[in-house]
Amino acid sequence: MPELPEMEHYRIELSKRLLDKEITDVQINREKSLNITAELFKERVVGKKIIFVERRAKHLLFHLDNGRRLLLHLMLGGLIYLGAKDDRPNRNTQIEIEFGPELVLYFIGLRLGYLHEMSAREADETLSHLGPEPFGRKMNLELFKKLLQKRRGSLKTVLVNQDVISGIGNCYADEIAFAAELRPTVKVQSLGDEDLERLYEAMRETLSEMTEAGGYMELPLTQADTVTGGANDRLKVYDREGEPCPRCGDSIVKEEMNGRKVFYSPGCQDVR
Repeated sequence: MPELPEMEHYRIELSKRLLDKEITDVQINREKSLNITAELFKERVVGKKIIFVERRAKHLLFHLDNGRRLLLHLMLGGLIYLGAKDDRPNRNTQIEIEFGPELVLYFIGLRLGYLHEMSAREADETLSHLGPEPFGRKMNLELFKKLLQKRRGSLKTVLVNQDVISGIGNCYADEIAFAAELRPTVKVQSLGDEDLERLYEAMRETLSEMTEAGGYMELPLTQADTVTGGANDRLKVYDREGEPCPRCGDSIVKEEMNGRKVFYSPGCQDVR
């Protein structure tokens, strides 16, 4: 599932290409991906312009020039592609938004994901449960410590809880734990101030690096895109079972915890 780096990368790149372009048509191939009928969605969206692209946690919010929003959550398997009609990806698309004859935003893999049209207030209410952003204005070391010190359970379970801190999922929870030299299975209540400080810095550095690298999405955003997916080559432990740890040389281990895959290096990640 796309996490903060993937969605922030999308936000940056789409902001460069779509702002102030009029939506000229919409193709709906899966009405279940919407929250309203296809006819009403098309009626409300065609003729409007995207004036701002915002990211909140793992969501994108497309701000329309009539004050309403398109709320996107890609969920598991979701992708975006931006290209011309003759550059259509060889994938099943659930929604296609056209910006004139030469530019189409393709939404792919929205079997669990969705694109909902709603008011600004409805969007805010939908996302109101989310915890603070790792790079939000309110986030700092002291708040980070308070958020984690209120919790019990494994580190990974806490990091992926969107009500605690928003935007982190399976992949980057393991990468953050590795950077902080802590196992994802360690109990949060066992962590001291130094551990939390190291974890805070690891969170910010890891998410920054992976965003700059373009996230781990498998499909380029555009035909000429050479950045999207670059984070795949920078992952240290996630999906690296059996490979040597780049820090200590021990074999990376894969376990399952509460239905989630967990990857770590037993040689250099503290188990307590």
